[in-house]
Amino acid sequence: MRKLLHAGVLALGVFAAGCGAAGDGSATEPMVANQVNASPTSPGTPTSSSPSTSPATRAEVRLGDTKIGKVLVGERDRTLYLFEKDKGGKSSCSGPCAQAWPPFLTDGKPRAGKGVKEKLLGTTKRDDGTTQVTYNHHPLYYFIKDTTAGETNGQDLNSFGADWYAVGADGKKVPG
Repeated sequence: MRKLLHAGVLALGVFAAGCGAAGDGSATEPMVANQVNASPTSPGTPTSSSPSTSPATRAEVRLGDTKIGKVLVGERDRTLYLFEKDKGGKSSCSGPCAQAWPPFLTDGKPRAGKGVKEKLLGTTKRDDGTTQVTYNHHPLYYFIKDTTAGETNGQDLNSFGADWYAVGADGKKVPG
């Protein structure tokens, strides 16, 4: 009985901690944290179901097929997204946001794969010193709930203060 009571108290504590607000205080943050089942690992610690958040030696961006059409994809053909809160080619997503939406990082100049316009590829320095791939001046991100190639679970979501969209070959958001 004592073990059962201890487990119940522990579960209640974990549930209560997951309900608190974090970051910029937007109303959607607690919901997103619960939706993505954020793990206690630090950003940059890869998980088996998500793309690596460690910089690719030389990242490659390609076009991939999804249910919403052809969109930019990165490592393991995972969908890449833009965050409408980003301005001037700089990322506005860090901390808990970057855990749910891992940035697409590189250690070198990114390569344009099939269907991608090389002149739209670039990079931006993040606050933590890493280099993030950009396309048409939009920093690119994965979504932690996309676990297989072609998934677009992050499409048209509002979290961490703005909307998220997959990116088309023209460098613009793909309509939801």
